[in-house]
Amino acid sequence: MRTDYRPPVIRRSYEDRLQAPLPGFRDVMRLMWTGGFRARVSGADRIPVLRTGLEPVTAAETALTWVGHATYLLRAGGATVLTDPVWSGRIPGVPRRLTPPGVAFEELPPVDAVVISHNHYDHLDAPTIKRLPRGTPVLVPAGLGRWFRRRGFAEVVELDWWQSVEVAGLTFDFVPAQHWSRRGPHDTCRSLWGSWVITGEHHRAYFAGDTGYGPHFAEIGRRYPGIDVAMLPIGAYDPRWFMKPVHMDPEEAVRAAADLGAARTATMHWGTFVLTREPVTEPLARIRKAWREAGHDPDDLWDLAVGETRRLAPGSAEPGAEPPAQSTRAW
Repeated sequence: MRTDYRPPVIRRSYEDRLQAPLPGFRDVMRLMWTGGFRARVSGADRIPVLRTGLEPVTAAETALTWVGHATYLLRAGGATVLTDPVWSGRIPGVPRRLTPPGVAFEELPPVDAVVISHNHYDHLDAPTIKRLPRGTPVLVPAGLGRWFRRRGFAEVVELDWWQSVEVAGLTFDFVPAQHWSRRGPHDTCRSLWGSWVITGEHHRAYFAGDTGYGPHFAEIGRRYPGIDVAMLPIGAYDPRWFMKPVHMDPEEAVRAAADLGAARTATMHWGTFVLTREPVTEPLARIRKAWREAGHDPDDLWDLAVGETRRLAPGSAEPGAEPPAQSTRAW
C-alpha cells in the first residue's frame, strides 16, 4: 500500500454532500398509497446466467466477471478486486435472490482489495464480509472504517471524494456519486458514498456503485480520461418520481457512459434482487434499445449474464469476450 496516504478528517455528517433532497414524509406516504415497491418477480427465468467458472487471466489483461447485483470480480495487473461483494441469498427487506452468484465464493482467487461504494444492505453485506480473510485490504468511504475495524479487519482505508490510494499495483480513486447512506434509523448520511476509478498499467475501469444521473459523471470523465470500461447500474428505478434522485434508469446510464467518455459499459444492479417496481428483465431490454438508438457499437455494451466474463487485451481497441460476439448469444 502506498505510504503517503493521509486519512481524511471523519465528519459527523455528510448531508451537505447530497446532490438532491432525500424523500420526505409526504413522499413516503404517497409511495405507500400508490402501492409501495410492489415486487414483480415474474420473468426471473429469463435472466441470463452463465456460470462457467473463471478462466486464467494474464497480468497484462483486464477481466470483469459479473457475480450479480453490484458485485464484480475485477482482475487486472495480476491483482483481484471485489466490488460491493454480496453472496447472501437474502438481504433485509426484499425477496430472496433471483439468481445465484455468478462465481461460488469458494472458487474466488485470493482477493487483493475490496471496494465499497456505500453502506446500504444490498452493497455492504455483513454475512459476505464475515467470510473474507481479516487481512484483506478494504477501501471504504469516509466514516465507514469503524464498521470494518470492529469486525477485525486490519487494513481499512477510508477515503473522501477525490482521494486515492495504491494497493496491489493498482490506483484506486474515490470519486462522487449522487446517492446517500444509512443502515439504521439514526445514522442517515453519517458515512460518505461514492464511486471508484481503478487504474492499472494497461487499463482504467470505473465502478459507479449506486447513483442517480448528474453532472458528476462529466467531471469524473474530465479528471480521469481514457476509461476503458464503466460498470454502471441500470435497475431499481421505478417509480421514477421517487427513485430518480438516487438511481439511474437505463437511458440515463447510456448518457452517463457518454459523459464519462467510457469506451465500454458493463451493466449491473439488476436481475439479482427485486428492489423496485419495474419488471425484472426490463432494464436489460431498455438499455439495449437506448444503446442502439444512441448509435453506439453493440459490442461495446457489455450486457453480461450472471457469471459471464469479458476481457480487455493490452493495447487492443477491441475487447476479447466470452462469448466473442453478442449476435451468438442466446440472450
